[in-house]
Amino acid sequence: MIRADSLTKNFVVSRTQTVHAVRGISLHIEPGELVAVLGPNGAGKTTLIRMLTTLIAPTAGTAKVAGHDVVTEPAQVRRRIGYVGQGNGAGHNQRVRDELNTQGVIYGLDRHAARQRAGELLEALDLTELAGRKVSALSGGQRRRLDVAMGLVHAPSLLFLDEPSTGLDPQNRANLWDHILRMRAAYSMTIVLTTHYMDEADAMAARVVIVDRGEVIADDTAEALKTKLAGDRIVVTADPSAGADAATRLAELVARLPGGRDVVVDGVRVEARVAEGPSAVPELLRAAGDAGVRVATAQVHRPTLDDVFLTLTGRSLREAENTADSQDSYSGKDAA
Repeated sequence: MIRADSLTKNFVVSRTQTVHAVRGISLHIEPGELVAVLGPNGAGKTTLIRMLTTLIAPTAGTAKVAGHDVVTEPAQVRRRIGYVGQGNGAGHNQRVRDELNTQGVIYGLDRHAARQRAGELLEALDLTELAGRKVSALSGGQRRRLDVAMGLVHAPSLLFLDEPSTGLDPQNRANLWDHILRMRAAYSMTIVLTTHYMDEADAMAARVVIVDRGEVIADDTAEALKTKLAGDRIVVTADPSAGADAATRLAELVARLPGGRDVVVDGVRVEARVAEGPSAVPELLRAAGDAGVRVATAQVHRPTLDDVFLTLTGRSLREAENTADSQDSYSGKDAA
């Protein structure tokens, strides 16, 4: 469905400054996949999506989307994709049903077919009761559902969602995703999602691509990335009555566990990363018993995708967001 090879985008800011927003990204996505592209603001996510959706031309590299070249066949690409950008796409003074009808006609449907398709989408995305309202009267969550409906008017085989839930409260985020996933199942769509919500990608996507500073730094399932790159975190405490060196002896045992690393001792508390926490803790308790070290408590914490990002880059996603140069702001100027 998508084959991008060495895709690159540079923005010339001045004679002496060039922003390298995307640096040779290669990305292959098969039909039916739901792929999340993650990374901090300024990482190049939106620039990448804008190139794949023909909104801006790449500086170098090639990309075929739905079988067509994004540079030489942009109209063919656009006929086959849906795109939901970060901003709201509907006109504020338009009524919801009228906006969907208009979109259908623009995509070549006759008026009867456009009205029928609008009705289907209104029902599927729980917008039927809002059909007569002006877009300006909708809530944030309702507008985002309308944006998704607009992206699906022409029944595309591939849907791009650029941070669709940004700014929504948790309930509206969950509601939006429930509708998107049901629409995906109904129409067998491929979905490419950009987001900086790691939990969202973890729960929704079958595959996660992490982008940082314009490059792909990881590409796998969420579980595989967490297992291979982050590992489980275990926290154990030595019995305070077991002696002053109990925590030190416990730390030595933790370091011998499969994948044991990053061992930190703080008083009677020992924290570390291990390969398989659920099996490592019983093994540790047996070893501690054999060594005469009494363990007071033991906890296992599964890693998050933010832990993966921290392992790969040395900083958390939040830290990366705070220090980002907002490179993607240049792509908006370029597209305009």
